[in-house]
Amino acid sequence: MKSFQKEISRRRTFGIISHPDAGKTTLTEKLLLFGGAIQEAGAVKSNKIKKGATSDFMEIERQRGISVATSVLGFEYKDIKINILDTPGHKDFAEDTFRTLTAVDSVIVVIDVAKGVEEQTEKLVEVCRMRNIPMIVFINKLDREGKDAFELLDEIEQKLNLTVTPLSFPIGMGYDFKGIYNIWEKNVNLFTGDPRKDIEETVEISDLNSEELDQLIGNTAAETLREELELAQGVYPEFDKEAYLEGNLQPVFFGSALNNFGVRELLDCFIEIAPKPRPKDSDVRTVKPDEDQFTGFVFKIHANMDPKHRDRLAFIKIVSGKFERNKPYLHVRLGKNLKFSSPNAFFAEKKEIVDVSYPGDIVGLHDTGNFKIGDTLTEGEYLNYRGVPSFSPEHFRYINNADPMKSKQLEKGIDQLMDEGVAQLFTLEMNGRKVIGTVGALQFEVIQYRLEHEYGAKCTYENLNVYKATWIEAEDEKSEEFKDFKRVKAKFLAKDKQGQLVFFADSQFSLQMTQQKYPSLKFHFTSEF
Repeated sequence: MKSFQKEISRRRTFGIISHPDAGKTTLTEKLLLFGGAIQEAGAVKSNKIKKGATSDFMEIERQRGISVATSVLGFEYKDIKINILDTPGHKDFAEDTFRTLTAVDSVIVVIDVAKGVEEQTEKLVEVCRMRNIPMIVFINKLDREGKDAFELLDEIEQKLNLTVTPLSFPIGMGYDFKGIYNIWEKNVNLFTGDPRKDIEETVEISDLNSEELDQLIGNTAAETLREELELAQGVYPEFDKEAYLEGNLQPVFFGSALNNFGVRELLDCFIEIAPKPRPKDSDVRTVKPDEDQFTGFVFKIHANMDPKHRDRLAFIKIVSGKFERNKPYLHVRLGKNLKFSSPNAFFAEKKEIVDVSYPGDIVGLHDTGNFKIGDTLTEGEYLNYRGVPSFSPEHFRYINNADPMKSKQLEKGIDQLMDEGVAQLFTLEMNGRKVIGTVGALQFEVIQYRLEHEYGAKCTYENLNVYKATWIEAEDEKSEEFKDFKRVKAKFLAKDKQGQLVFFADSQFSLQMTQQKYPSLKFHFTSEF
């Protein structure tokens, strides 16, 4: 038992979220560097990629210099097992990111020093606040000119509704950037601009008034730092671990991920304060991580991790108990037992087969089509984990087959990509035409690209004027009102992949009119009801 408890308490599973280009993927790479997981970290630079980022392994990610899919990376640091989920920042892939947030215990929010808080960050932080996920803020790119530290902290408080407390503080910025004073450990880390040196050298300074500080960074910088720190301690609350774990206080770190600066401070503090695997609510009860019985849920499905093999991997977050290889587990939705002979643990695209995994771990299971996003696995108990919704899409297009000889490949491709949650597929009731709905427009390109390169099928799109798709719930399916609705709105009705009825409204006005005309029907904007 002791070793089981110990395994749980040494796990930290977190996601990295931010607006595109704030430096999420670069930060992920540098964290892996400390875990000794990679020898040389790559950076995401547009177009000319010398060494690409380890976590961006799909071809389309390398071409565009953005992350499209969430990748899972695990490594050990100071005897702590860390699982990172690097999420796409681009708003067209927000749905993937929202789902990923159901599988993490805490979050690191990355903010660009020059741009400050951007809209995508606001949306994602809102989701974290709804779920009370503990957050640490990392202000990145300090080696460039940007906003003043206090201005940034104010902006974070106002725009994101957070209560912040700085645990490190920058000395200068941009051209005058001299380093960081680490409030958490009371030492100074000097910035040399040489990424190899910046990792090692920190000078311990417990008394800010000592002359040593002046010798290190010069009189003016030292005076400014003393004043700023005094001000910061007066304005911001002291760090309180309980408040952080409850999601009411957010520590802030400063650094430059590209130069590997300030990243170690972030990581050292993170493994001390970040939460261990936490209990999770199911539709029956709250499940605690240290229970004997295994439970877990699918938060992501990735088709074609290896383009040669057409394999699908279902990513499972373990909530409680031990997951063991070759042991049968109950697939709650299908009501049947499945066993897995080669569960994978991850390091970007490198995978290892694991015999036993613990709460907080993410395991990849080879899937032949049994899993959908949100499915629960248990040792026999019938329970379902909540909170992995499908969102109402905002962009719609008819999908047409461009090569009649390849219709089978196209069908299979669409089927698998939809299971993966890249987009949603609707079939019109009237004529059976297929419509694809996505949260962002860039997904249409990703779908077209992947159909052609992974399934050898070509497709074309046709525009379809739809404002919103809503799921319809009728109190009584035999009622006259429901029959009238189906008759009048016949050409706007479709079925989603689960066979649920969906109504396509062509404008906000027509949606409101329809809602008023048929008061007994419920119109839902997520499929989770």
